[in-house]
Amino acid sequence: MNKLRLPVLLSLLLLCGCAQHYVIKLTSGGQITTRGKPKPKGNNYIYKDAKGQVQQISQGRVREIEPASMASKEKSPFNLPPGK
Repeated sequence: MNKLRLPVLLSLLLLCGCAQHYVIKLTSGGQITTRGKPKPKGNNYIYKDAKGQVQQISQGRVREIEPASMASKEKSPFNLPPGK
């Protein structure tokens, strides 16, 4: 049982690292969170959305793609607290 514990633990750690989320920042200021890294295909990016469904978006609408762990919320006039 002890010999099996280490390989199982290492396998789980490796599999958890594969399911990285990415953020697609759009030229309009919006953001899309994806499962896995979007892949270019023709003039589009193909990605899986939060529900796991395959989607596509035109490369012209994409400003930046980065891992969710590195993405930071940008301040926009719409995110200001009331009264400002």
